[in-house]
Amino acid sequence: MIKSLTIRGFKSVSDTTTLDLGAVNVFIGANGSGKSNILEALGVVSAAAYGTVDDEALDRRGVRLGLPRLYKSSFKGHRLLPDIYFCAQSDAAKYDISILNPLENPEPAWEYKTEGLYDGDHAVSTLGIRSSKANFPRNRGLAALKIVDLPDDNPAAELLRTLQDFAIYSPNTPTLRGMISETQRRPVGLTGGGLADAVQELLGSKDEDEKDIYNEIIDLLDWVESFDTATSASTILSPSVARPKRVLRFTDRYMSKNRNVLSAYDASEGALYILFVALLCNLKSGPACFAIDNIDQALNPRLVQRLMQNTCAWIVRSGKQLLCTAHNPIILDGLPLGDDRVRLFVVERDRSGQTIPRRVTITDKLRTMAQDKGWPLSRLWVMGHLGGVPDV
Repeated sequence: MIKSLTIRGFKSVSDTTTLDLGAVNVFIGANGSGKSNILEALGVVSAAAYGTVDDEALDRRGVRLGLPRLYKSSFKGHRLLPDIYFCAQSDAAKYDISILNPLENPEPAWEYKTEGLYDGDHAVSTLGIRSSKANFPRNRGLAALKIVDLPDDNPAAELLRTLQDFAIYSPNTPTLRGMISETQRRPVGLTGGGLADAVQELLGSKDEDEKDIYNEIIDLLDWVESFDTATSASTILSPSVARPKRVLRFTDRYMSKNRNVLSAYDASEGALYILFVALLCNLKSGPACFAIDNIDQALNPRLVQRLMQNTCAWIVRSGKQLLCTAHNPIILDGLPLGDDRVRLFVVERDRSGQTIPRRVTITDKLRTMAQDKGWPLSRLWVMGHLGGVPDV
């Protein structure tokens, strides 16, 4: 698991900022405060850990593509740094990089100014401007080549593999419905294009833990009696509607038999989002560490709370790690913040515009307000007691 992430000079995160992460990490704050930038910082680290930071590698990890002038922090009155720095650490390993690219006439791939992979205090791989490996291509990382020589259980190798597999998932309704195709990224696709295939993977699983997920999903969807997939949809989908090779089907418990099967095109979008999150959190084919941008979209408040409760339980049980952004205050009421593995961060911008993330701790003052007045955490946030509320 990634225990800490350090960022400097990336987008709105200008000054050196370190986040101490748990298993579940929820980022809240005003629109434009820089929540997604934090997720994308880890996406850039992922591309670097794989060996190349270019548009193809970033796009595959769900990072919004941009020119170097948009990736490098640039604030009025602040010196523009030539490079962007990141560092990701686990309990026993560390990977850090600094990358650069000229603002004018940028290269297709970012250059590695420095790169280091460490197993404890031992340097597994280092690459620097004055390195003896001067002939090594500057737009290629060296660490990705070194881990093939390490045992699978080596902490540095485990950290680098976790980083390499990281991705930011951003589901959207048209793709979840199967109306828009996308480049597949297991298990569900970055925006939901692989949802039907992921459901089929769950239904065909022989893993007992994964089998239990089916009933847990049904429990969240009060109108769904069952769900499965099919390769033919002529009886439930108009021939005028675009469809993927495999179609997701839901059986509505309230409708008449033989007329109660719906495709993803007609089903509630909330059911599709629930399936997306549940499969991503639980299927072993998915990444060990991942992010979901706007995890609370398309869901009513009570379902948001239930989904967050389940998501925390799923992540802890599966041993995965999640970073997510949210805007619906009710999501806070589903967080078991008494468990240190679940962490809430408020993201704000200071007077100069820089992104400042801060972990929320439940102080005696907050606890007293919650107990004496019966105010849930969601209300405390809306009232401004946690920060991260826009001044509008």
